[in-house]
Amino acid sequence: MLLIVIVELATIPWFGIARMKNENPGPTAMMKQRMDEAREEGKPLKITQRWIALSKLPRHVIVAEDGTFYSHSGIDWFEVQESIQKNVRERRPARGASTITQQLAKNLYLSTSKDPVRKAKELIITLLLEQELSKNRILELYLNVIEWGRGVFGIEAATQTYFGKSASALTLEEALRLAAVIPSPLRHRPDADSPYVMRRKNIVLQRLTVRYANQYSPQKENSSSQSLNEVQDDATMDSTDIDEGDNGL
Repeated sequence: MLLIVIVELATIPWFGIARMKNENPGPTAMMKQRMDEAREEGKPLKITQRWIALSKLPRHVIVAEDGTFYSHSGIDWFEVQESIQKNVRERRPARGASTITQQLAKNLYLSTSKDPVRKAKELIITLLLEQELSKNRILELYLNVIEWGRGVFGIEAATQTYFGKSASALTLEEALRLAAVIPSPLRHRPDADSPYVMRRKNIVLQRLTVRYANQYSPQKENSSSQSLNEVQDDATMDSTDIDEGDNGL
């Protein structure tokens, strides 16, 4: 047992995270997992990813994501406790509790497995990311590596794939749709009007409306053009309404 713990601890990037202050990562663990899955299925898979700077993204991209991102330490401990309790009650991994930083940790270094050991490593890597990197850098990395479809990684590739434009020109409606499919990007497309996409899109919009009063509404979806760097103190969107899906959230 001790040997297993030592081996698992040795796989944690204790010193590699600091390099990402100024360097963009290469192929992530999630990309490699999807490539391996495709190889096993005998299906070719091309990875599409195009990097975009955080400063080029509209404000509403971030407010459609993690509600307490700029105020928490990377882990929402209340949600972790709630998740554990529900999983114990149902005797299966029934609920996720992933913040943006936790999702980044998983995408960069881990897998979609719901193994408790993987989850423990995720928490450690999350704390390392928060310690070594700024919030803006974490968010930039997250938006550029997260999965948004088969072989589609990062918000620039996703926006070009589904909406035929750069992420710098995303409307609120499109940002909501992208946020809606993050838990299950292999099952749902953001450009589809499926019940799942419409339900989750409306949930995210309702939370925005409650928090920002009349600032966000369908009529005003094109009125917000502030840079993401201008909203560090008030950018908010909860990530707790997450279904069990392709990403193992």
